[in-house]
Amino acid sequence: MNLLRQIITVTAMNFRSLPQHFWSSMVIVVGFGATVGVLLSMMSMTEGMAEAYLHAGDPGRAIIVTSGVDSETQSSISRDTAAVISQEPGIAKDASGQPLADTAINMLIPIVRTNGTKNYATLRGLGSQGVAVRPEFKLVAGRMFVPGKREMMVGVGAQSQYQHTAIGDKVIMPDGEWPIVGSYHTGDILDGEFLADSDTLMPAIRKTAYSSVIVRLAGRDGLAALRAALAANPSLSVTAELHSDWYKRVAANNTGLFATLAYAIGSIMAIGALFGCLNTMYAAVAARRSEIATLRALGFSAFPVAVSVILEAMLLAVIGAAIGAAIAWTLYNGRQDSFGSAVFILTVSPALIGLGLFWAMAVALLGGLLPSIHAARRPIVDALRAT
Repeated sequence: MNLLRQIITVTAMNFRSLPQHFWSSMVIVVGFGATVGVLLSMMSMTEGMAEAYLHAGDPGRAIIVTSGVDSETQSSISRDTAAVISQEPGIAKDASGQPLADTAINMLIPIVRTNGTKNYATLRGLGSQGVAVRPEFKLVAGRMFVPGKREMMVGVGAQSQYQHTAIGDKVIMPDGEWPIVGSYHTGDILDGEFLADSDTLMPAIRKTAYSSVIVRLAGRDGLAALRAALAANPSLSVTAELHSDWYKRVAANNTGLFATLAYAIGSIMAIGALFGCLNTMYAAVAARRSEIATLRALGFSAFPVAVSVILEAMLLAVIGAAIGAAIAWTLYNGRQDSFGSAVFILTVSPALIGLGLFWAMAVALLGGLLPSIHAARRPIVDALRAT
């Protein structure tokens, strides 16, 4: 208990003297604020993209693609194969008894972002059951495209990120201009895409096969029944996977690079903050050498002195990290952005802020460790002579 009182006394003394070392303390605050701010701003893209992909996968749906592929653009399912798949067991049916199976096409088209940079957006072809298998689909403005006509719809996310995406604008395709006739909202990754009729799109882009077949599953055992039926027909050479699991894998592939890049840049900046913390805390210990020596002479042990230095470094780091997190949250949380063909909402979540604070405290602990040992080990007589 006596040791705890000593720690509190020495720490309180250090905190009261902070105004006297305001500008040197600001080195730690600014360093950690910049480090955490940059880290969270980059991670907001990773988190937002992952969130968008995870919400896109409905566990009541399954996606069927060519065996061994990692993306829909690599998959190729012929018309005959798609027709066979749609009749397999495990697929739900609509009120008229038709299987809820959508023949989809997935491709990229060149587009210009609102900031003038060139990009690619996803153009998805839907079959006759395209909307039926996606109950989250909502028409926002205009109308649905008419099957057989060269028409498109655009997601509200794509409209916020790309130029010339208003209703009435035209998209240049290999066979001419396709007018945009409506906009839609799904609340997931599909919001950043363009939609058209699969069978009309196929000859326009000179394709003879679909990219995938999306189906609604008939009950809890629907996927198992569907997989068994597909496996029993080796000529199909396709695999079925829960749509939610498919998008989890896509999200992991897309966000892994961002997370690695964010941590790499954050680590480089953290090293700079670490050295700033070291220099500042060494200067703080030197400025307080007389107070520390006096306390040691009065019977205070070395341990409370060392702990107080570390706590001071961590407090300044947490203050800086909190400021950096607040700036990142204000600038990025809830803002819509895009990368590649994906449009998503940037997210600075409480968990991400907690990660930033933990990151700052861990680096500050390292930065305060050597100065704290120096303060605790310095002979009392030498410290008093230097005053």
